[in-house]
Amino acid sequence: MPASLEGQLVVAISSRALFDFEEENRHFEANDDRAYMQLQLERIDQAAKPGVAFSLVQKLLAFNDPAMQRVEVVILSRNDPVSGMRVFRSAQAYGMPIQRGVFTRGESPWRYLKPLAANLFLSANEADVRSALEAGVPAARVYPHSARASDRHPKEVRIAFDGDAVLFSDEAERVFQTSGLDAFQEHEREQATTPLAAGPFKPLLQALQRLQHEPMHGMGIRTALVTARSAPAHERAIRTLMEWNVEIDEAMFLGGLPKGEFLREFEPDFFFDDQTRHIENAAAHVPSGHVASGVSNG
Repeated sequence: MPASLEGQLVVAISSRALFDFEEENRHFEANDDRAYMQLQLERIDQAAKPGVAFSLVQKLLAFNDPAMQRVEVVILSRNDPVSGMRVFRSAQAYGMPIQRGVFTRGESPWRYLKPLAANLFLSANEADVRSALEAGVPAARVYPHSARASDRHPKEVRIAFDGDAVLFSDEAERVFQTSGLDAFQEHEREQATTPLAAGPFKPLLQALQRLQHEPMHGMGIRTALVTARSAPAHERAIRTLMEWNVEIDEAMFLGGLPKGEFLREFEPDFFFDDQTRHIENAAAHVPSGHVASGVSNG
């Protein structure tokens, strides 16, 4: 019977998102790809330090057990195949059972997301992330210098999402940007019972919920909606999630307050937002990624 990833939550991730290759990347930018390849080869037996998405991947892989493979992590990287050897060895050193990878030596790897049926793509390359989003794959550009995840929740994957242009469409954000806050609040009050259209990360949220409901022991998932919305615009967001039959554990309606300190208290393994100012504020506190979708990223 041929191998299949059907029914699994598939995460495609670049080497720079999973491991801290910032020093090696600076070497590449100052020289060329052959110098980079040589440096990685020289360090092949030296496990790379954890990167910004390391905690998220490590915890998701912990959902697997000998009886059931629920999560598949695939390296999808612009690295060359020789450098890819160090990526696999680093994963092995941390006990991460990652066995699949695609290394394209400078070419964009996003086109391989379709045969993988990926539920999420994380990369430090903005062009690759934008291409993935245009192809309908939830994707985010990681901020490699983000704070690393807390180690206080070893048995729980914690993920925080912005609302508009991430979980939801950018319909309401367009009203805000063209007509201002008062018009936005009035529009959302009038449309409170009309569900918002899906944003790029709705499929990931649904996949996480399916994973959460699988019978298993030891690992859990906790999700949070962290949005600049405030009452009365909160109601439409909540009703939309109810219409989708999706449950969120925590919801923060911050009315424009900076999100970083609230995220620091939630302690997510990763936070997704469509606006760079929110990501820059959050990255000082938690692992963060920019979702280049919606009117703010036109």
